[in-house]
Amino acid sequence: MPRIKCFYEDCIHLENGLCGAALIELDPDDGCLTFSDDPADLEAVAEVEEVEEEVEDSWDDEGFEELEDLDLEDEDY
Repeated sequence: MPRIKCFYEDCIHLENGLCGAALIELDPDDGCLTFSDDPADLEAVAEVEEVEEEVEDSWDDEGFEELEDLDLEDEDY
């Protein structure tokens, strides 16, 4: 069986630098079509995006308007 050296570091088929997929499909222009991202990495990215959305949703726009109404330029710091 031929061994295929893989340079996609985040592919789920990667095993010690070699492709472990039973069958691969290569395209001269697009490269390996069998490539698939590691689900653990995708879950981590999704969690970060979810937290970012929660933070954005929790911002209180009215609180920012109250800060804008304050006249802070006249005070000495």
